[in-house]
Amino acid sequence: MTSHEFIIIGGGIVGAAIAEGLARQGKDVGVLDEGDVAIRAARGNLGNVWVQGKGAAYPAYADLTRQAALDWGALAERLQAQTGIDIHFRAPGAVYLCFTDADLENRAATMRQANEKTAIDNPYEMLDHAALARMIPQIGPDVAGGSFSAMDGTANPLYLLRALIQSTQMQGGAYYPDSGVTTIREYADGFEMQTAKGIARARHVVLGAGLGNATLAPQLGMFGGVRPVRGQIMVTERMQPFLPCGTNFIRQTVEGGCGIGESSEEAGFDTGTTIDILAETARRATRAFPHLAHARIVRSWGALRIMTADGVPVYQMKGFGPDGTSKATVVSVHSGVTLAPFHCDALARQIGALALEPDIVKSFSAERFDV
Repeated sequence: MTSHEFIIIGGGIVGAAIAEGLARQGKDVGVLDEGDVAIRAARGNLGNVWVQGKGAAYPAYADLTRQAALDWGALAERLQAQTGIDIHFRAPGAVYLCFTDADLENRAATMRQANEKTAIDNPYEMLDHAALARMIPQIGPDVAGGSFSAMDGTANPLYLLRALIQSTQMQGGAYYPDSGVTTIREYADGFEMQTAKGIARARHVVLGAGLGNATLAPQLGMFGGVRPVRGQIMVTERMQPFLPCGTNFIRQTVEGGCGIGESSEEAGFDTGTTIDILAETARRATRAFPHLAHARIVRSWGALRIMTADGVPVYQMKGFGPDGTSKATVVSVHSGVTLAPFHCDALARQIGALALEPDIVKSFSAERFDV
């Protein structure tokens, strides 16, 4: 039997970030991870620390994202100092590419809206083709322009995950691989979980299991309204550096390969790839950067992202037991990479104190769906 004060269900980036923050507070914490068979969102993104345009209709989400982006450099430095792992964080800014003048006008409207009613401003520039070509000489003639934000950055999501788990262990936290949770229930003055390796018990539990929250959270009468959204990604061979900043669907890694992907499909739990989506992705990539037509694709795959009904995070805490002092927290988030500093620090402190701050409850409660 495994027993801890806090147990985190889910060993992906979200769960590992919260565990790392709790372990840094000196809490007795264990992470139950399904292992490499898990549907990890870390496999399904380009590692963008993305700010621009996010939360355009949800100012609280925009501010949460922007503060996290401002805190990202400190997180990367701390994790490297603790673990020796360089998670390849860079913050050169990023461009959202637009192929038509109409797209460029719509993007400008989105960027204006994203700065309305926010506490943290996101400075940005709208670039026409000529200005964009001065920034990225390899840009294709079919690109009308784009929006540029200096707040955007990139990181390696798999190195980030590794560093978070290693830091958790270095600070006394326990990590249990191949321990996916099938059921959870109230037990005595806490919770009991059935895992692939036996029973685990905790005084407090955090459900950071991504798509697994859809089945686990309702067992405690909590929010499970998440669904899978498939994205298909392809990676090129290593190339000479040509991208001085990130873009919305093409990223050149530190090693030189390009990750390419922007599809968003309602495909259930199918993690496969389809020729039509990959072909369209390749077509748009070569329109953006014509020289990519000569690059070899070395790998392609499908991965599932976690999505709430409105795309905005849900943070929910509920008391259990006779006096309500055993706490369960549900964390359902799409932007696990971008929000990692918030999850490691502010959110982990709130979970450790057994109370979410009023602003978080007001802005990100699941009650917003009860209409």
